[in-house]
Amino acid sequence: LTAKLLALFELRFDPARAGEEEAEQALREAILADLDAIELLDHDRILRNQLGLIDATVRTNLYRPGRTVIAFKLRSADVPAMPLPAPLWEIYVYSPAMEGVHLRGGPIARGGIRWSDRMDYRTEVFGLMRAQMTKNAVIVPTGAKGGFLLKAPPAGGEALRDAVRREYVAYVGALLDLTDDRVDGRIVHPDGVRVRDGEDAYLVVAADKGTATFSDTANEVAVRRGFWLGDAFASGGSAGYDHKALGITARGAWESVRRHFAELDLDPATDPFTAVGIGDMSGDVFGNGMLLSRTLRLVAAYDHRHVFIDPDPDAEAGYAERERLFRLAGSSWDDYDRTRISAGGGVWPRTAKAIPVSPEARAALGIADERLAPADLIRAILRAPVDLLFNGGIGTVVKASAESDADAQDRASDLLRVDAADLRCRAVGEGGNLGFTHAARIEYARGGGLINADFIDNSAGVDCSDHEVNLKILLDLAVARGGLEPADRDALLREVTGDVVAHVLYDSFQQAQIIAQEVRRSAGRMDALEDLMELLELRGRLDRAGEGLPGADEMAERRRAGQGLLRPELAVLVAYAKRHLATALLDSALPDDPFFAQDLERYFPPRVADRFGELIAEHPLRRELVAMIAANDVVNALGPTFASQGLAELGASAEGVVRAVRLARATTGADARWSAIEALGREVAVDDAWELMAGVDALVADTARWHLVHGEDEDLGDAVRVGRAGFERLAEVLPGLRSAQWRADHDALAADLVRRGVPEPLAAAHARQGALVHAPDIVAVAAETDGSVEAVAAVFFELGERLQLEWLERAIDELPAATRLQRWAVQAVRDDVLGARAALARRALRESGGGDTVAIVDAFLESRREVLGRLTAFTRALAHEGRPDLAGLGLAVRQLRALAG
Repeated sequence: LTAKLLALFELRFDPARAGEEEAEQALREAILADLDAIELLDHDRILRNQLGLIDATVRTNLYRPGRTVIAFKLRSADVPAMPLPAPLWEIYVYSPAMEGVHLRGGPIARGGIRWSDRMDYRTEVFGLMRAQMTKNAVIVPTGAKGGFLLKAPPAGGEALRDAVRREYVAYVGALLDLTDDRVDGRIVHPDGVRVRDGEDAYLVVAADKGTATFSDTANEVAVRRGFWLGDAFASGGSAGYDHKALGITARGAWESVRRHFAELDLDPATDPFTAVGIGDMSGDVFGNGMLLSRTLRLVAAYDHRHVFIDPDPDAEAGYAERERLFRLAGSSWDDYDRTRISAGGGVWPRTAKAIPVSPEARAALGIADERLAPADLIRAILRAPVDLLFNGGIGTVVKASAESDADAQDRASDLLRVDAADLRCRAVGEGGNLGFTHAARIEYARGGGLINADFIDNSAGVDCSDHEVNLKILLDLAVARGGLEPADRDALLREVTGDVVAHVLYDSFQQAQIIAQEVRRSAGRMDALEDLMELLELRGRLDRAGEGLPGADEMAERRRAGQGLLRPELAVLVAYAKRHLATALLDSALPDDPFFAQDLERYFPPRVADRFGELIAEHPLRRELVAMIAANDVVNALGPTFASQGLAELGASAEGVVRAVRLARATTGADARWSAIEALGREVAVDDAWELMAGVDALVADTARWHLVHGEDEDLGDAVRVGRAGFERLAEVLPGLRSAQWRADHDALAADLVRRGVPEPLAAAHARQGALVHAPDIVAVAAETDGSVEAVAAVFFELGERLQLEWLERAIDELPAATRLQRWAVQAVRDDVLGARAALARRALRESGGGDTVAIVDAFLESRREVLGRLTAFTRALAHEGRPDLAGLGLAVRQLRALAG
């Protein structure tokens, strides 16, 4: 039977046996018959698993000429007994000297390749791939990870480095053996490989543990083999973006730090603050991170070699010394100038038996011990009472109290690990990966600490790499067409570095900002968040328990207690919402809509788009880029639940939601409003900035909802032109159309904002923007009646005053909504009131023979005196009863409809 299984494999994958499908089918039937005859259950299970493994295999290089290692590509979900959630694809690589695995979460995926020293390297790579999938929500590719193990590595030194590089080249070559190429826009399968899956030409790798300097090596392999991505195969090489030189990962993490500190009324650029850290100044993330503020007072830090303590640091002296070490090749804490360290501090090797702890150090670290072993001193550093703990990335050193060290899956850090409940820092910046378990983040956040997640804080690195790859793909099209010389391509990449960095850092800023906003409002959105998690579970995209998210019972308990989700939980949902929305958009026509071509142009630096804009439409990842940009825009603007709410409540499509949000942003001028608020910085208090931001968010959400209800099939270009002009005109004439009391109330609100430091134009716009929720209806009625925006708006607001519609709308907004059905019902009644007001204005204008606003409204209401009387009596009764309920307000809407005919 084993021989038959091997023969089946040969029939499926030997190119010389192509066309023998009948023989393959006959052999399969014989194997199944033999399996039925096996008496022992274990034997049957083992052999059936072998058959399942053969069926799950889709490519192999076993029959490829000139191969040096063996590689098998598997559809992971079809492999018997595969741990869940399974990757999409898995490549297993084997040679006498090395074995490795490469896991991909989707057809277009990217992630680092590491040299692993763990026998359970697949477990290591699988965990990293799952984390990478969440991190990659901000870019086009989903997550991938690879790792290889040397079976008999040399003892060390140059021989070990040579062996690692040699096996890395063999490993990468094996991956390329099973990857399609792209030639003149066509997909070409590799020679000697029978393909049992679809087209698969996107393979990008990145530096990781033990392979940080191998980008050029990988690119040399790709270029030598003529792979279509060329030196875009491994980002960060000689012609790419050097992450350490740019400090991009640390700078992205610092956006999260700045957001945390804003909550603490601290500005790391100007206010002194204390910190402890994990790493040393020769490291990319830690070294760059510790140079992002001149007011940072680094109290203590450690790496794998030394422990550093400076109990009362001088900020400027410490900055200068850290900068010197950063520029000193191969530096360690032992190179730190001891004269720059305050009294009681020093640098000690981690090999020391014990380290004396001075009174000054004990005070700074908040401990009483006079001597500690290095591991115990590091634990004290992690628990220090400081403003910031900055993780540069050495091990999983913080777990939850209820977790064991085994749960952290990092045996090397067992002696250093502390519980999150014992941390005394106010905020955490996760520049490195896996410093905290997810449960530790939850415990720390529940105790009031400010923390996002590593996949949020350090996503700028993968974002920068993805920009590099997509830039190179576009510019290589120009090179192939003769419009750009190869040397000029490299020069242009360098010239636009600043544009790429600015784009990446703004992505990091927006992602940190929306998570902070969602923390403030999640308690009121628990039903929507529950709906989102259920949707993701239904689609097989989310394992709630695996991601450490609360189950249905806990969500219900938090709703009853008036509690929302914690920051790390929201970080997970923001990433999942982006991935889910981008995937849905790829299955729609939106990426092909000419309106969204402008997004793609803005993705590329202006100098590139200006010169080679005509080639952007030929970019192989054009659709994926548009979907990624659009999904990020929606979630960064309105949070993770807006799209899922549109789906659940209104039956909208993902495409419809994105179109509606884009239309709302364009017509309301929201982008300029958001930018103006972001630019305020510390000119206003944090709460005031959130108030301003929430006002714009609400206007965009209400306007987008209107378009979802009324105009999902609109041409976006035409709708934006008409809507923006009408919106701007209404905003201009609004004060003159409202009552004196309305103007006085809103002027008082604006004046109060000005007293709180808000610039007058921004304060005035915020005070009045609530009335602009009617803009879509007013613009639509103006188009239908051939009237001007101001004439329609005048009738609109006059009817509102006469019929007490403002009171009715406020009463609806004040209705309690304890369940999702109640929330949907309240929103439906609100939609009906707005729709009824539009219908009243439309009918009044159509029936009028002209005249001023008062005359038009008088004539309209006079012609409906009886219905008006019933409505007036009903609303008066509602008002006298105190706070109206949903049923009463629903009946009021019915009376309004009757009045409108």
